Amino acid sequence: MQYKPYVPKNVSELLDQLAYMMLASPTFKDKTGYFPHRNVDTAFFALNEGLLTVRKNLGEKRFKELKAMSDKIRALFEADPEDKTGDTRDGHMLIHEMEHILTDVAKREASS
Repeated sequence: MQYKPYVPKNVSELLDQLAYMMLASPTFKDKTGYFPHRNVDTAFFALNEGLLTVRKNLGEKRFKELKAMSDKIRALFEADPEDKTGDTRDGHMLIHEMEHILTDVAKREASS
């Protein structure tokens, strides 16, 4: 990977990464020309490394659940690169589930 994407450093930044992924999926190719090296690999590298970064805050069970969801989302997007079979929609639904989990974690952290 010649382009090393920014890795989210906290739950809030992971939520930002998921928002980007909703907009750029299923291929994550930049249409503006400013980020020509963005692709599926860089998007999921950032997400998975971000999950590793906040693993302690998430707890092991939640981390494994989110990592499994990430793997499933990637498989769905790769199976539907032209957004025609419904797999991309299914991936978006999983992103929403991840957002709910991470939002709950962020609320818990804010109240502590």
